[in-house]
Amino acid sequence: MEYNKENEELINNDIQDTSNDKVLNKKDLNKMVWRSLLLQSSFNYERMQGGGWTYSIIPGLKKIHKNKKDLSNALQDHMQFFNTHPFLITFIQGVILAMEENKEKRETIRGIKVALMGPLGGIGDALFWLTLLPITGGIAASLSSEGNVAGPLLFLIAFNIVHFGLRFFLMHYGYGMGTKAISMLKEGTKKVSRAASIVGLTVVGALVASYINLRLDWTIQAGEIPVDIQGEVIDAIMPGLLPLLYTVFCYWLLKKGKSPLALIGMTIVVGLAGSLLGIM
Repeated sequence: MEYNKENEELINNDIQDTSNDKVLNKKDLNKMVWRSLLLQSSFNYERMQGGGWTYSIIPGLKKIHKNKKDLSNALQDHMQFFNTHPFLITFIQGVILAMEENKEKRETIRGIKVALMGPLGGIGDALFWLTLLPITGGIAASLSSEGNVAGPLLFLIAFNIVHFGLRFFLMHYGYGMGTKAISMLKEGTKKVSRAASIVGLTVVGALVASYINLRLDWTIQAGEIPVDIQGEVIDAIMPGLLPLLYTVFCYWLLKKGKSPLALIGMTIVVGLAGSLLGIM
């Protein structure tokens, strides 16, 4: 390690033990998959997931770096800022561990780790929060609404089969592919994100129409003819129009900086007021 006085940073330019034997096995990789579940256990606004990330790969680093100085440098390096989607972290683990095992330069390892954080964060959000969660949650909610106790069990089982299946697969895939996986990721990132986003938004749109119950119980007199505002006016324009408008309104408020708790409170007040006034 040498000290650079110009930018006051510690820069590691070499590795003392350059032997690059393959020392990690399937058991080691699986152990680190389980440790990755604690990625956000020490989350903070300075290093985000840095502490959890370092903890998750410590067993691998200890087997790779027998030289104490090299191990110390690696641990200090990995304790820096890190933030990505927690379900896809094992892919980065696999790639980085392969690079550590090959004794790549610390600067190169650091650069690859940073380069992977953003794309995987976006892909993970699209795959899990916009696709898998609405689909499994929607099916489970539908069953639960009919009094079927299998609803929550189905959600937990289906969601976690995909979740844990991807964790273990991506660890071994990333480790096996090493740095080759990076170029493949860059080629497929936009397509995967776009496809997953389209599917997820379609599902969310269907959930809005199916599960948001907002109707007006309001009848007015047009001369001697009673007019049902909900059935004869609003539904004639577009079925499910009110749930859609209310969802868009809540989304607009979120964009304006309103908190989810404030929106929940507002929804309760609207519902109570509408019920008391006899119009909802």
